[in-house]
Order: sequence, then C-alpha cells, then structure tokens
Amino acid sequence: MKLIILDRDGVINHDSPDFIKSPAEWIPVPGSLEAIARLNQAGYKVVVASNQSGIARELFDMATLNAIHQKLHNLAQQVGASIDAIFFCPHAGADNCDCRKPKPGMFTEISQRYKISLKGVPTVGDSLRDLQAGFVSGCIPYLVLTGKGEKTQATGGLPPGTMVFPDLAAMVNHLLKSNAAAASSSAS
Repeated sequence: MKLIILDRDGVINHDSPDFIKSPAEWIPVPGSLEAIARLNQAGYKVVVASNQSGIARELFDMATLNAIHQKLHNLAQQVGASIDAIFFCPHAGADNCDCRKPKPGMFTEISQRYKISLKGVPTVGDSLRDLQAGFVSGCIPYLVLTGKGEKTQATGGLPPGTMVFPDLAAMVNHLLKSNAAAASSSAS
C-alpha cells in the first residue's frame, strides 16, 4: 500500500496565527487539492495528521472541526481527490499528551490503523514539529514553504534528508516523477 501523511494547516489550506476556527476560514492553498487528486490517481492513500489545539483552547468545538473537515472533503471531491482519514490531536501543549506533534502518537496510530510500518512513507509539513513526528516514525520528511514553511526553513534544524518544496503541488510533482523513474529503472 502506498501511503502519504499530510499536515493540514499551512500544507493543504492557508494557515492563520489565530487558528482556523470555522469552515469559512478554511481556504485551500492553490493547487493543493489537485495535488491530492494526483496522489490518489497514482494509488496513494492520503492521510491527514493535524494538531488542533483550538479545541482545548475552546476556540471551536468538535462540531465545528467536523464541519471544517466536511468542507475539506467536499472541496477535495469536486476535483476528484479523496482524503482517506484525518487524525488530529485536540490537546494543548501543556496537556503533555502523546498525540500532539512533535510527539509521534498520531503517526503510531496511523501505522496501527493501516497495519504497516511507516518506514519510507512520505510526510509533508510546514513546521518543524510536523517533520520531527514523521521522522522519528520512520517517514521521509518533506517541508513545504507555504504556511509556516519559510520561517521553519530559515530557523533550521530540519531532520536529516528533509527535502524542501514551494508547495504541496511541487512536492507531489517531484514524488510522482521519482516513483515513475524508479518504476522504469526497475522494469529495465
């Protein structure tokens, strides 16, 4: 099975320092949903892993988060894209849970749900914590420069082997070209 793990805010949709608190505030990054459709067409299951501390902070409730995710699913379907599952951490940093990135709890849960090792699975994020959680889980980290990505790149300390792309669409183009090149070289 081919799997890819994406962060939500700053990767699929525009981020906000004030949190995405309503479906109206959830606006896709241009090309991101089409990139997910291309992943689906290439046989990837696309999974989202997202910290959503706005719930713990009481900035929005579960019904609102579900409505935001319904908008994500609806807009994705309009371009032929499908998100297989959305994993999220509703806790604040002070809660010291195991699921809030940079801790790998969500990635462990994804591994268990799909009954696969995450070794070599691509993970895409715009913040260091996204990449760290994936890296310690065996994933290959990709940084996108949307959202907090430019600041993350400038701050440094990226996990070894992190590749950097302007946005999700560029990352997906690279991944699919790499897969096609690997497939043609193994066929010859």
